[in-house]
Order: sequence, then C-alpha cells, then structure tokens
Amino acid sequence: MEEEPLLTGSINRGSGDYGSQDNGEHYHHEESPESRRLSYSATDDSYPVYKDADLCIQQAVVFIEDAIQYRSINHRVDSGSLRLYRWYYSKICQWGLGFTIAVVLGLAFIEKPSSLTYTSDIRFKPKPWEPPCGLTEGIEMVCLCIFILDVTVKTYLIGWEEFRMNKWLIGYTVVIAASVVDWMLSISMMCSESLRVRRLIRPFFLLQNSSLMKKTLKCVKRTLPEIASVILLLGLHICLFTMIGMLIFAKSDDPKKNGEWETYFKNLPKALSSLLVLLTTANNPDVMIPAYSLNRGYSIFFILFSVFGTYLLMNLMTAIIYNQFRGYLLMSVQTSIIRRRLGIRAAFEVLCCPGRGHTSTQSEGHVERVAVNMFLQVMDRVHMKSYWREAIIKAAQQFPDGFINGEAFQRLFNELDKDFMKEHPPKPVYSSPVLQHIQIIYSHFYITVLGNVVALANVICICTVLVLDSEKSGLEKNNFYMEILNCIFILYYLIEMLLKIVAFGWRGYLSYRNNIFDGFLTVLLLAIQIAIFITYRIPYEKVDPVPGHVMALWEMVRLVNMLIVFRFLRIIPEIKLMAVVASTLVDLVKNLRAFAGILLVVYYMFAVLGIWLFQGAITPPSNTSLIFNANVENKTDGPFSMDCGTFEQLEYWPNNFDDFASSLVLLYNIMVVNNWHVFTDAYTRYTTEWSLVYFVAWWLTSSVMWVNLFVALILENFTYKWDRSNALSVEDVERIAYQSTVQLIFREHVQEPTEEELLAQLQQHPHLHLSW
Repeated sequence: MEEEPLLTGSINRGSGDYGSQDNGEHYHHEESPESRRLSYSATDDSYPVYKDADLCIQQAVVFIEDAIQYRSINHRVDSGSLRLYRWYYSKICQWGLGFTIAVVLGLAFIEKPSSLTYTSDIRFKPKPWEPPCGLTEGIEMVCLCIFILDVTVKTYLIGWEEFRMNKWLIGYTVVIAASVVDWMLSISMMCSESLRVRRLIRPFFLLQNSSLMKKTLKCVKRTLPEIASVILLLGLHICLFTMIGMLIFAKSDDPKKNGEWETYFKNLPKALSSLLVLLTTANNPDVMIPAYSLNRGYSIFFILFSVFGTYLLMNLMTAIIYNQFRGYLLMSVQTSIIRRRLGIRAAFEVLCCPGRGHTSTQSEGHVERVAVNMFLQVMDRVHMKSYWREAIIKAAQQFPDGFINGEAFQRLFNELDKDFMKEHPPKPVYSSPVLQHIQIIYSHFYITVLGNVVALANVICICTVLVLDSEKSGLEKNNFYMEILNCIFILYYLIEMLLKIVAFGWRGYLSYRNNIFDGFLTVLLLAIQIAIFITYRIPYEKVDPVPGHVMALWEMVRLVNMLIVFRFLRIIPEIKLMAVVASTLVDLVKNLRAFAGILLVVYYMFAVLGIWLFQGAITPPSNTSLIFNANVENKTDGPFSMDCGTFEQLEYWPNNFDDFASSLVLLYNIMVVNNWHVFTDAYTRYTTEWSLVYFVAWWLTSSVMWVNLFVALILENFTYKWDRSNALSVEDVERIAYQSTVQLIFREHVQEPTEEELLAQLQQHPHLHLSW
C-alpha cells in the first residue's frame, strides 16, 4: 500500500499562521525536478517577471527568516509588503505587541474588584483603591486600537482570500469587536456594570499571538476524546464505590456507630464528594478513621478504592494523556519542520532568476543553481544568531565552482538543527616560570574540585553554627567566630578567583558561566565583608550588635552566610547529571512557555468565572469572637462552622474569590489538591452544592490534565538532553548550548518532505507565482 503524501493535511492554508489550512490538496507532477525551468513572478498587482535582483534577494531573506522561525510563507511578496512584513516581525514590534497583551491582561488586577490591598484576608482587608471611571477603560481602548492595527496588518499581508480561511484571525476580529461593544456599554453605564464579558475573552489575545500555543491547544482538543473515556471510567469507579459505601455505612440504630455515615456518607452528594477527594488522597486517612476505629475490616473498602482509582486509573490517565498528546504534538512539529524546509526551498527558487547568478537549462543533466556571492548577500541581511550565520557562510564558501544546487542549499541550513559548541578563548602565554606554573596548576580540574570541597566545608561550618545558635536571638548570638571563619573562606575565594584570571586571562575566565557566577558572588561577599569591617571594626570580640547602624551585625553576617550557601551551587555544572537537570529546567522555562501560557489562559478564565460566581460569598460572622476561639461549640445559625478541619477553624479566610489576585492563589491551592476539600466544603455551605461542579472542573483541567502533561513533557525534555549528553564529558556539557526546542526534541521522529512535495506546495502559494 502506497504511503500517504507527507504534506497532506500538514502545510496548508488554515492551520493558524497566515493562511495555512488543515486540509490541503496534494499535487503530483510528472516532470523530474532536474528538468524543470522556473518561470517566476511576484504578484499582488501583476508584478513584472524578473523585475530586479534586489527583489529576489529581499524575498529570499524573508523566506529564510520565516524558515528559522517556523512561520508560514503564504504572505505577500512585493517589495513594500516585504518591508512591512519584516517591520511587523521585528523585535520592537513583537515586544510591543507582547507588552500590550500583558497590559490588557493585567487590567484585571486593578479593575473592580481591585486587588490593590496588602492582604486578601476578609477579616482585615481594607477597602481597596478603585480606579476612577475611564482610567482602565482608556488604557484598554489604546490596547484594543493596537490589536485592531495588528489584525489589519496581518490581513493585508496574507490577503483577503487567505484571511477568510483563517479561523484564528476571524476569531481575533470577533473578539476585538465584542470587546469594543462591551467597552462601549461600560462607558455608557459609567463603569457601574457588575459583569464585564470582555474580561473572560481577553486571554484569546495571548493565545492567537503564539503559533506554538495554537498548536498545543489543537493537540489538547484532539486528545479530549481519549481523556473523556478515562474520565468516564473514573466516574463509574467512583459511583460504584459510592453506592457500595452507602450500603456498608448506612445509618445504624446505635448513634455511636454513625460516625462514618454522619461525616462522609450521609447522602449521595456527600458520599460522592468524599470519595472524589479520597481519589486525590487529600482526606486520607481521615475519611476512614470513624469506620476503621469500629472494625479494622472496613479499611479494605478504602484501600481497594485507592488502589484501583488513585494508583491504577489516575496513572493510566497520565499515560494516555502523554501518549495521545505526544502523538498529536508530533504531527504539529512535523508541520513546523516542513515549514522550515518549504521556506528554505522558496528562498532557493526566488534566487534562481535567469541572468542573476543562476544557470538553468532544460537539457538533461543541468540543474538550477544559485551563485555563492548572491547567497552571501542574502545571509548578510538575514536576522539570525551569529553562530548560525558564521557556520552557514563558512559552509557556503566551500563550494569550488561558486554555485549551490537545490539539495546543497537545503543542507546548508541543517546548521539550524545543530547544537552550538562554545569555544573558549586561548590561554595567555607567559614568559615568567612562576606565572607558567600558576597557569598549569589553576587550569587543572583538581583545583575546581578543591574549590568545591572548600565551599562544602564553609557550608558545613555555617550549618554547625546555625544548629548551635538556633534558639538564640540576635542579641544573644556571638558573631565573632563566624566572622573569622567567613573572612578565611572569603580570602580563599578571592585568591582562587584572581589566580584563575591569571591562568585563563580575563576573556577566558568570563567565557565560563560557572566562573561568572562564582566571581560575581565572590566580589559581592568581599564588598559586604569590607562594609562589616568599616562599620563594626571586626575582629573585636565584644561588639554591640545593633547600635544605630543601617543593618545589625547579625543581619549582615546572615546575608553573607546566605550568599555563601548560594555560592555552593557552583558544584552543579561539575556533576554531569546535575548539569543536565539544571539545563533541562532552564530550557523548560525558555522552550515550553506555550504550555505554561495555556495554563495561564485557563487560570485567567477560571479566576474571572470564580469572581462572577463566588465574589463575596464567604463572609466572617458578625460575632468575631467565634473566629478566634476554635474551642467554642458551633451554635450559630447559617453556614458558619468551627468544626475541626473546616475553612473557618483552619482560618483560610485569605482564600476567596473577592478579587482577581486572591482568585489565582485559591485556584493554585486547589490545583495542588492538598486540603482542597476544605474549600469545596466551605463554598457548598455558603452557596449551593452545585458549586462543586466548578471546583471539580478546575481540578480536572489543572491537576489531572495540565500537570500530567507538564510532567510528561519534562520527562521528554530531560530524556532528550540526557541521550544527547551521554557521550560527552562534564566539560563538554558545560560548553554545549543545546537548541532543545519542542521541534528538535521530536526531530528524529519527523519525516523529511520530498522535493516534489515542496515544489507542489510552492506552486499553491497565493502570492508567489512559480511555474515549470
């Protein structure tokens, strides 16, 4: 059976960026690519064929930049549009757009209900500052005008036909229009409206601005059916055990045996919520104690529920989410890789203009070629990282005949997928035998090991003093001996730093990230130590620890100790496994922002919904003495309860939906699932039992789905880096700069498109007319 063409349903006109689409048509061509001759025109207004070489170079520059950034090439290619396109994707414009999105999302913190108070505790919370009507609305309108300009530029660059097929841009336009209408309603009502719909749809601005976020969201949508099947199985598991539990723990005639029934199985909603919380282990073993105290056999029921639910079904869900999502993400990464190949091929084709450094005939054996000097002109204009540019130019200059064919042109850009190995500057050459011996000694790896041992000894000394002085106040502590020890160690750190600078030279010393970290902290420690000497005249043993100084001696010593402990992190790059783990964490921050971005979107929407549903729902009782006396018997009417383990008894008052900031914190506390049943119990008492739907939906979205995805992707990222660093030494791990983007993590699983598929896709370009 013949394999399906790679580009089918991958690079097309609607996937989200500038006119790609989910289902495209694959065109086959019978001619061999070697026998094709290019007929070229850039048309938005019937641009003349082969008008000028500068336009070819300009187009090639933009296509290569598109390839580097995995962008779609389906945009206008006339000279004016290309200048606008490069300006739009310049750093200043993209940072400006990102800042605008951050501002419009940040308005939720100062809009009514404002988060501008020092505490969210409803017992002590002062009346927040409310911005005057028109302040936040004016800022929001400026942001909306920028978004209108943004969507206008995007629509112009891709053309009306492409815009009509792009669901994200249409959605962008609808969201802007809805926001403007809601804004006008706010102004007409003098900002007194209680519900602002536009707050709920603001996260769309963040989503539509990130290609990877859109791909991730699409993958999540496709994964939902598989997740739903496991959630259904989980629901059946909970319902089955709920019915069995209500039968086992039915109300007894003996009141002493009704503890389990009264607390956890009194009715169906309470039994369901109790077992749902047990699924997350948040109320274990509390939920079984009343029954377990009567008969040890009752523990079997709860153990079976936890084993099948928590350890089997929940872990099975993690595996299914990871496996399905990884498959769909791989498809999206396939699209990104093909976009890169397509952009590079497009750059090659537009440089193949007759008479412009290109030779092509229809004779057999002749192929299209690009002159190296023209290619170098293109590379001088392309915005890319310097080490990529140098590697590609160096490879291009190796062609002996001065021309590059299509296959070689693609190979040149394989440098984009390679890791960058940082080369350290050469060591200085000394004529003095003393300096030569210093260079040999302090360039050796054992000196680094010795420095780590000394740093460990310093930390052990600090730990010993902390243990001995743990119960002493600042006035009772004698800092004399601690200061003497710190002086000795800091003097060693200073000598080590200076001798390493002699051994490696300034540039060589600073070329190691570990030395930069180490040197900065050493200089900072030295500065603080000098300040201590000037202020307190140490080493005098008897010194007044407080008197009239900006910082007490103990405070300054404590600051020094904290920096010394922090300096001990220098050992991380010296241990291979720790170095890989640390670099994985850094890469997660840089390269998996799309997943965190979508989690932020979900947080934002649930926080706004929570404010709409539960703002002001929980209020402290008028008799405040009840709050501070946990031993008072609960005789109050209404939802207030001082029972052990309740919201009121645990004093969870700062956790509420009374403003946006406190809503985010409350949602985070529920995502962690520790004591989350306390919040659900409180809100069901103060509002309605249907409030449980909101909290369960949040738990499923955040804790079950996104946390599991994030864990799975951490494993994928770490495995990728560990496999690549397996054959490297510790020093090489420090030197190498991994390009571990999501695309490269899955790179080895991606198929390369054939030349016929790339040329067929180029022929479908709406603005660049290529024919053979």
